[in-house]
Amino acid sequence: MIQLFNTLSGKLEEFKPIKEGEVTFYACGPTVYHYAHIGNFRTFVFEDLLRRFLEFKGYKVRHVMNITDVDDKTIAGANREKKTLSAYTDYYTEAFHQDMRSLNLFPPNCPHDQPRATTEIPGMIEIVQTLIAKGVAYEAEGSVYYRVAAFPEYGKLSKKKLSGNIEGARVDVDEYDKEQGADFVLWKRAKEDEPSWDSPWGKGRPGWHIECSAMSMRYLGETIDIHAGGEDLIFPHHENEIAQSEAATGKPFVRVWLHAKHLLVNGEKMSKSKGNFFTLRDLLEKGYDPLAIRYALLSVHYRNQLNFTFESLKEARDVVEKLDNCYFQCLSRLQLSMDKWEGGFDRAFLDEALDKMEKALEDDLNVASTLASLLEAVTQINALLQKISVKGLEACAAFFEKVDRLLGLDIASVNLIPENVKAALEQYSEARKARDFAKSDLMRQKIVQLGWLVKDGRPGEPSTIKKIRRAWEIKK
Repeated sequence: MIQLFNTLSGKLEEFKPIKEGEVTFYACGPTVYHYAHIGNFRTFVFEDLLRRFLEFKGYKVRHVMNITDVDDKTIAGANREKKTLSAYTDYYTEAFHQDMRSLNLFPPNCPHDQPRATTEIPGMIEIVQTLIAKGVAYEAEGSVYYRVAAFPEYGKLSKKKLSGNIEGARVDVDEYDKEQGADFVLWKRAKEDEPSWDSPWGKGRPGWHIECSAMSMRYLGETIDIHAGGEDLIFPHHENEIAQSEAATGKPFVRVWLHAKHLLVNGEKMSKSKGNFFTLRDLLEKGYDPLAIRYALLSVHYRNQLNFTFESLKEARDVVEKLDNCYFQCLSRLQLSMDKWEGGFDRAFLDEALDKMEKALEDDLNVASTLASLLEAVTQINALLQKISVKGLEACAAFFEKVDRLLGLDIASVNLIPENVKAALEQYSEARKARDFAKSDLMRQKIVQLGWLVKDGRPGEPSTIKKIRRAWEIKK
């Protein structure tokens, strides 16, 4: 039984999808006005874990993540750099896709690419027309606003009591922090310095909130299973999504709302003025491994505050290295035909570890218990490594492959040692035995050039190798 904490109800609930065996999942994507920062990726990594786990449990997940390429921020950025909106947002969209690949995030699969707001405007106009026809929205001076007072349940997600709603007061900006019950904009009339599209109300562009409603309903249906995002989106964005979607269809918009808590850096809110604002690219330029960054972002439960520090990033790197080394020791011993003890190997502890990990993730993605069970199993593998049978090594390799499916740490992505690398390792080992250190050093360098590292065993033990996947490994 999977239990998830539903922001709407404020409690843990058993998860049961609308359609058996299938999950409809919408995640608010990036606003492509700059490179995404590590706070953004804390949420995206949590969402990736959720999708991986649901698929691990056998569900077919229809996953939509939008690209917001028209809003106040993207327009301001394009104007500042004197570029067309599409030229400006295309650059940051591609940068986001590169960052997703760096962190080993699954790309959305519904539709085949991420929908962009600018290509979905007809659907937005259609929803706005429906809201006007129902008397829930109204036109004013070329713009269209949602009438908050016409939706009695407004505030049910954020739990805000918006008793101060003033009839006729309106909010035109996309984002706002105060508990305003004012009517929010669905369609903005055209301005001279902004891109615009034709509509029944004249030239203009959509408001931010209507974009996600239109894309979610088009690709996933009028009622979906899960909608996720950062806690900063609860109000006003997700609150407004509920109001406009449910008023348009007369049906519940989302069954389960999931929100990730903010990320702190060294105990403080991330801010450029404090010098603690980091994009993923900032960290990669400093030499940090993207999979260590993923581990650090993953390691704290999504509903708990994550305090991101460089010390925690180094600790994450050490854990990733431990996992890598354990897998590659198993792989190389298996493929390099080393003598192995053929006694019994009880793989029960591997099955038990996977079972514990699965049960922990069923409990609202309890990632701390999940990682504890993983590391306990790795410690046991390392203790047995010198005498594991062939079948035992195969079971260990399969264990890491299943862990990768769940956690996306890219441990078992390399599963074959090339013949030329095997031959170079054999020459290296023979040179060491003959105490020809000049030749052994030469062969070690050749192996590095081929993209692998030599791992010398204990006295009397043969050397093994591992694939270089992290830039910092070469420096060791």
